[in-house]
Amino acid sequence: MATEVKVPVLGESVTEATVGEWLKQPGEAVAADEPIASLETDKVAIDVPSPVAGVMGEHKAAVGDTVEVDAVIALIEAGSGAAAKPAAAKEAAPAPAAAKEEPAASGDTVTMSPAVRRAVLEHGVDPTTIKGTGKDGRLTKEDVLAAAKAKETAPAAAQATAPSPAPVAATAAPGRNTERVKMTRMRQTIAKRLKGAQENAALLTTFNDVDMSAVIEARNKYKDLFAKKHDVRLGFMGFFAKAACLALKDVPSVNAYIEGDEIVYHDYIDISVAVSAPNGLVVPVVRDADKKSFARIEKDIANFGQRAKEGTLTMEDMSGGTFTISNGGVFGSLMSTPIINPPQSAVLGLHRIDERPVVVNGEIVIRPMMYIALSYDHRLIDGREAVTALKIIKEAIEDPTRMLIDL
Repeated sequence: MATEVKVPVLGESVTEATVGEWLKQPGEAVAADEPIASLETDKVAIDVPSPVAGVMGEHKAAVGDTVEVDAVIALIEAGSGAAAKPAAAKEAAPAPAAAKEEPAASGDTVTMSPAVRRAVLEHGVDPTTIKGTGKDGRLTKEDVLAAAKAKETAPAAAQATAPSPAPVAATAAPGRNTERVKMTRMRQTIAKRLKGAQENAALLTTFNDVDMSAVIEARNKYKDLFAKKHDVRLGFMGFFAKAACLALKDVPSVNAYIEGDEIVYHDYIDISVAVSAPNGLVVPVVRDADKKSFARIEKDIANFGQRAKEGTLTMEDMSGGTFTISNGGVFGSLMSTPIINPPQSAVLGLHRIDERPVVVNGEIVIRPMMYIALSYDHRLIDGREAVTALKIIKEAIEDPTRMLIDL
């Protein structure tokens, strides 16, 4: 008798998800609690485990389908590993419909998420030659990009002897290919939330520039000892998180929400940190940042970054948050106007560090400078308050001792 596999509880107020990929195909052996499918919710990807051991039966939903909590998405047939198809048969079996867009491989079957599949198509790499670094050895978008970069830097002679990937569509005109891909649920949610922030909030951005000399000096002086003691790299985010905590304590409206006709103030500081994931930008939350040490903050951020890459962040990791820090500088951004993350009322944008001429004590000197931006909801936060908060952050970064003595 077949066992039904149902959509698990996805999180508070989340009632549906999209089938992102099937990790097991009909006929393959399945162990109890082994992931058989990946579902995409508004925020994260969730693996669906098999309730029993057996053989993968019929898929009741296709990749891209929207499924509700408790809906039956697959069947697990009775049997053991011996009843599953042998490896040779697996390789000879036709690829699922979602894989038709993939370049021709050497005969191996590679399970890829939509984001990874798009990267494979865009860069024309053979996914079967790439070693996956994601969960259970799955390919990530970063794996594909690294392989594409290696391919570009390889000697021309080596490229000439390498097999060319099959074209996406045999009937397409050379150099004029197009691809239509449905937006992932996460990307749809990001689009709705950002557009909603623009429509519902009175957004304004104030800027300042920061001399990074003191932080860079402190980081260079202590980074080795810090890494040895705490087993984590000393980055810049810890400094900015602590500086932001000073600002939010002095200007509490920047750490508040608007709910209806009320203002909700928080006596705690939970900082959402924007990190890149294969399917888009996610904002896990460093909770009680004002009470945590530099080391604890850096460990939390490093952990979030790794789990975002692996696709293992949970709903709980990203729920809440009273203020956001987004670092576009890691991608080379000089200046930007970040958009708030509703229901939050403000977001701090960090940018790249450039050596620029500045005037210090009447003399022109070269200093490592960074533009910082604070976007805020003008319905709640006045210009004076926004400028004051950003100035506090600037002063704390230029004189890190302030963070130690709470000034």
